[in-house]
Amino acid sequence: MQVQFHGAAGEVTGSCHLLDVAGHRVLLDCGMIQGSPADERRNLTPFDFDAAAIDAVVLSHAHIDHSGRLPLLVKRGFRGPIFTHPASIDVAGILLADSASIAAQDADRDNRHLAAGSAPTVPLYGADDVAATIQRMRPLPYRQSSEILPGVRVTLRDAGHILGSASVEVTETASGRSLVFSGDLGPKGTPILCDPETVPRADLVLMESTYGDRLHRSLTDTIAELGQIFAQASASHGNVVIPAFAVGRSQELLYFFAEHFQDWGLDQFRIFLDSPMASKVTAVYDRHEDLFDAEAKALWANRPHPLRLPNLSFTDSVDQSRAINEIHGGAIILAGSGMCNGGRIRHHLRNNLPGANNHIVFVGYQAAGTLGRLLVNGVPSVKLFGEQVPVNAQRHTVGGLSAHADQAGLMAWYGAIANHPPVWLVHGEDPARGTLAERLHAQYGTTVNLSAPGKQVDV
Repeated sequence: MQVQFHGAAGEVTGSCHLLDVAGHRVLLDCGMIQGSPADERRNLTPFDFDAAAIDAVVLSHAHIDHSGRLPLLVKRGFRGPIFTHPASIDVAGILLADSASIAAQDADRDNRHLAAGSAPTVPLYGADDVAATIQRMRPLPYRQSSEILPGVRVTLRDAGHILGSASVEVTETASGRSLVFSGDLGPKGTPILCDPETVPRADLVLMESTYGDRLHRSLTDTIAELGQIFAQASASHGNVVIPAFAVGRSQELLYFFAEHFQDWGLDQFRIFLDSPMASKVTAVYDRHEDLFDAEAKALWANRPHPLRLPNLSFTDSVDQSRAINEIHGGAIILAGSGMCNGGRIRHHLRNNLPGANNHIVFVGYQAAGTLGRLLVNGVPSVKLFGEQVPVNAQRHTVGGLSAHADQAGLMAWYGAIANHPPVWLVHGEDPARGTLAERLHAQYGTTVNLSAPGKQVDV
């Protein structure tokens, strides 16, 4: 068995790893490259492999940086099955349709200003490509070893990252050798989801390293910090704007809002989930309560239901979204995209960044080159819709809500693998992955390498 890295090798986005196993070619993820405009233009380049020669794909979860180029793979000739958890099929259908819609809108905007003689912009893929992709998806439950191709078995385990997320074990039947791809691992104790499951053994591990150089705040401190932010916003009669990923973070925040509705004084606010995509994903969560941890099941049954808070509005239409901008205090606005690179959040930032009484709360990873990273880094102004907007609002980075395990969580997950196999670190920037490599070697004596595009490794 061999693995070759084609994405998320020295960066966080674009997850894509190619296995040669038992005479077959199996792709682990096929994610979108996200970040600066230059980064995102790399999605247009040809794959470094023949899409038509791929026999199957195993998708770890539905986030766009893991699934976002699957329709492009199909568009370029892939005709095999895509194996993933049933909940990931539901979520991927929503996210990929949104991705195609954004690509169409971007192309339309570019072509409105097309210079004479220039070639028009063509969307990366369209709705038909997404539909063809979803038709190729095949459900695999957790903890069941399944033969996906002759001589190739796959087992998914709950990764605790988002609904349906999985760590992937690929075993070559003839040799008995196995590769484990961590996927994105969630932290222990995260709301709604179960803790990430451990793996008994492996011959090689591809392991995410997003937060390999830091520790998250405790959940207790995080809850206290959020309460303080809402208290400050209430006292200053300001708005709270939260760039939130449609999958995972939005649902977790609604969970916390229900759990702490009274002690955070949330009845004083109007709460808006201004993301049609997040609303659809939230409905998917409601259909998959069997995947929740015990506390979430109890909350859904006995407390104010997170989806039916008395002052919560789901704003689907553009007119409803625009109306929020007339509210100059007392609103909590959750909107995508989570890294502020697109979507309705940019309009809310334009309207709320200048006000010193407003609060911008970052609750997720902000990739290099994104608007979110610029704001987290403290820039005094940003360009939005062609105008320079001053940043007077108070900025908060609430790290304890990350959907990714921190260094301690990554170390513990790997430490539970009995034979402490060699590791190749993926899905991480430097210095995070370099720091994690040093810690793994120091604590477990592990041979750790850093992935690089095109690098090929024997299992």
